[in-house]
Amino acid sequence: MSAPPDTTTPFSPPGPPNLAHTLQTRRGGAVPGLRHQPAVPADPVKVEEVDRRLEIWARGLDLFPEAWFEDFASFQVGRAVVLQHPGAADLDRLTAAGKLLLAENVVDDCYCEDKGGSPRGLGGRLIMAQSAIDPYHGTAEGEEQWRHGMQADGPLRSYHAAFQDYAAFATPSQTSRFVHDIARLHLGYLAEAAWAETRNMPRVWEYLVMRQFNNFRPCLSLVDAVDGYELPDAVYARPEIQRITALACNATTLVNDLYSFTKELANDPTHLNLPQVVAANERCGLKAAYLKSVDIHNEIQTAFEEEAALLSAMSPLVERYVQGLSTWVAGNHEWHATNSRRYHLPNYW
Repeated sequence: MSAPPDTTTPFSPPGPPNLAHTLQTRRGGAVPGLRHQPAVPADPVKVEEVDRRLEIWARGLDLFPEAWFEDFASFQVGRAVVLQHPGAADLDRLTAAGKLLLAENVVDDCYCEDKGGSPRGLGGRLIMAQSAIDPYHGTAEGEEQWRHGMQADGPLRSYHAAFQDYAAFATPSQTSRFVHDIARLHLGYLAEAAWAETRNMPRVWEYLVMRQFNNFRPCLSLVDAVDGYELPDAVYARPEIQRITALACNATTLVNDLYSFTKELANDPTHLNLPQVVAANERCGLKAAYLKSVDIHNEIQTAFEEEAALLSAMSPLVERYVQGLSTWVAGNHEWHATNSRRYHLPNYW
């Protein structure tokens, strides 16, 4: 096997230039061979009610143009959070989780991705977004200007309003945890943007490190608050709890890489995801790289399941937290595997 390229090597997507047009796809279903656990079925009544509340909320805050509501419907936010939080204490908490999920996607799309985003100047936009949930403290005049600034656009309004709703029922330590995890997410956005701007291809391990920050961790940070209890800071901070949390977040984020693979190629053939990075580093075709990426996910998922099972014996509270992580991971996989309006698999089997 050849040595991986130096990180100063310009990014060059594997395959022919018209790859996005020649790649055959098939409709949804689970990725063959992908390790996952069965999800608790989503209650359609809850899904409908959460979606209804989220649409009212989005329209009331004027979060995005009318034309984007078709994308909102295909995203199936309500179904996502109902699948991810089957133990939710009530509909209000499910809706709050949906607001945060929607807000994170609005920020990502408008600041980073294809709905007005760009790597150029991203840091300035993201620091304002971070302040929407981590408020400015200073002079009276400065705070008043900040409050007006937080109404400047949909991404800022969505972060600010969603976080306020979450903080209304979460404990101070749970809200602080979420603020920290959003900062981690923004750091990951900036790393990915830097690679795009300099056209550098990361090594596989470097890409996986980036994805440990640019991942679903803010969503999994909510599992105890949405279920109506708190895993205390002293327990949450333990290295073994942090490790299983990171493993769960990393595994479920690679699920997204695999299911969104053809969608991302169609939109931008140079967009980084795990199969693209494996292909470039190992000088192999995308099919071989995709199948190896399934193996990488499976190794991480297996480590999460085995280590989480051992930690469950620590206490009933840790067992409950492990169950929340596990059902989130399973529900997220189910949402990806069954959302055929959004995702199509490559025809590699």
